[in-house]
Amino acid sequence: MLILNIVTTVCIGLMIGTELAVSAFINPVLWKLDDRAQMLAIRMFAARLGFVMPFWYGLGLVLLLAETVTMRHEPGVVLLSIASGLWVLVIVLSVLVLVPINNQLARFEPGSATPMAQRDHRRWDKLHRLRVAALGVSMALFLIVVL
Repeated sequence: MLILNIVTTVCIGLMIGTELAVSAFINPVLWKLDDRAQMLAIRMFAARLGFVMPFWYGLGLVLLLAETVTMRHEPGVVLLSIASGLWVLVIVLSVLVLVPINNQLARFEPGSATPMAQRDHRRWDKLHRLRVAALGVSMALFLIVVL
């Protein structure tokens, strides 16, 4: 169980850290670039992170569910269930709302549709901040149980 706790903490902690870095550091820097450089960077980040994140989110969910099953007879199972439920909700909302925006951004050519792409990127970032907050709450609930 200790190994599972460590693996889950590292997996979801690094993922949330990555998502927070995108929102708090990467996007504010991207918005200061000229239009062409900004679109090129957005496109590259969207493609790279869009490829990795579905697997990472899935692994985080599997680990949280494993934690919930492992601790099903413990008092903290309710908090773990809520943490897992938040994770599922984030995945569903990501697939329905954020992934389509991300995929569109990944397809933009660096000189085309810049105002629309920038609008979409800002919309994605606002929704992404909500996602980061929900993931943070999920991890906090998990940590309350395992610490």
